[in-house]
Amino acid sequence: MVEQILIGDVITTRKPHPCGSSEWTVIRTGADIKIRCSGCGRIVMLDRESFLRRRKAVISRGIEQPESCQ
Repeated sequence: MVEQILIGDVITTRKPHPCGSSEWTVIRTGADIKIRCSGCGRIVMLDRESFLRRRKAVISRGIEQPESCQ
């Protein structure tokens, strides 16, 4: 089962970022996950496996985007 990761999810990581913040916001999903630090705004891209291993908890869920029909 693939765990659902939504754009806008706010997560905490096991280790804090060098700026001191442990909260991140998901800004892109796919094979790679792009996250933005809530403290300094730094953007980091991780592969899905690394992201799931480093994530500690989901603080709040993002809004599920409806699939576009074309």
